[in-house]
Amino acid sequence: MTEILLIVILVLVLLNIILGIIRKVSVDVKPQMKEVETSLVRFEATLDRMEKAIRDEFQRNRNESSERAKRNREEQAASMKSFEEKFTSGVKDLQLTIEKNLRNIREDNDKQLGEMRKTVDEKLQSTLEKRLGESFKQVSERLEQVHKGLGEMQTLAMGVGDLKKVLSNVKTRGVLGEYQLGNILEQILTVEQYGKNVSTKKGSQAHVEYAIKMPGMSASEEVWLPVDSKFPIESYEVLLAAYDHGIPVSIEAAQKVLIKSVEGFAKEISEKYIDPPHTTDFGIMFLPVESLYAEVLRHPGLFENLQRKYKITVTGPTTLSALLNSLQMGFRTLAVQKRSSEVWNVLGAVKSEFGKFSEHLGRVQKQLNTASGTLETLRVTRTNQIERKLKSVESLDGVESGRILEIAQEDDEDETND
Repeated sequence: MTEILLIVILVLVLLNIILGIIRKVSVDVKPQMKEVETSLVRFEATLDRMEKAIRDEFQRNRNESSERAKRNREEQAASMKSFEEKFTSGVKDLQLTIEKNLRNIREDNDKQLGEMRKTVDEKLQSTLEKRLGESFKQVSERLEQVHKGLGEMQTLAMGVGDLKKVLSNVKTRGVLGEYQLGNILEQILTVEQYGKNVSTKKGSQAHVEYAIKMPGMSASEEVWLPVDSKFPIESYEVLLAAYDHGIPVSIEAAQKVLIKSVEGFAKEISEKYIDPPHTTDFGIMFLPVESLYAEVLRHPGLFENLQRKYKITVTGPTTLSALLNSLQMGFRTLAVQKRSSEVWNVLGAVKSEFGKFSEHLGRVQKQLNTASGTLETLRVTRTNQIERKLKSVESLDGVESGRILEIAQEDDEDETND
């Protein structure tokens, strides 16, 4: 309807514009224009009627729309009220059902939880008692082991204290190094290959702890290799303490003191025990601790300086064992060289005797051949002659012949003797 009304208004506007234009035209067209005006008046009346009808129709449509909207609102309100009542009733029923189900679930859960709590309490009680018993047992065993370990640690502490006392005493410390040195020599060399407390320097009362017998120019001449054990533990402990504190100045000072002690020991061994040609032109200084020997090797040139200046070779437990094994191989090679002439003489005597043996063996073979020929003649010739003579004699069975010749009885006697 709105579109129609707009169209009518546009038409009226156009007609007014046309009328304005016509009025301005010349007087000659007035009669025709008058008819047009009359037509337009009638059209305007018609338009008024149509406008009134349209307005009435619009009013009626508005009233109908209002009534229809009112009825729709009333119906919607009634529907909403009915839905609200039904929804409220359903919600109440659902709430009651849910509360009832929740109450049942709660009661069932309480009952099951009570049973579970009871079962868990029983199992926890039994498990707890069992675990506590096992734990107390393990604790008692561990306490017993700890007590035993404490006893062993006390014993070890006493032993360490005794060892510390031994190492703090110069004399007992020397005995400890001497014992270790003697144990290594005893394991590698034989008793005849080294001596103990040997006076290696002529005209001197100094006795070296051990000396190894080396071969001389003749079989009766012996040359000694002096081996002495030294243990500068005071200076070494000072060096270890300096290492623990990590002070470079203290470490350097302790190293100098240790080097000075080692050089003093090397000078002492060289002056007291080395006396060529009665001894070798070098000696061995044994350090009974590998870490101490490693500390000596750590300083560049110290090992070579001791060898060059004092003719002393420094060894630890491992290097001394390797050196003694090398000497042992040399001793064995020398023994083989000494016995090679004896072996050659024995081989010459064996060669002479082997010629005589071959001659006697030929004679025995000849005699065996003669005996073999005689036996062959006896077996063939004599056996044939005896068989020809006995050919006409009737043979008896084995039992009867054995009884007559008492052969079975002799066989039984032989079996009894066997």
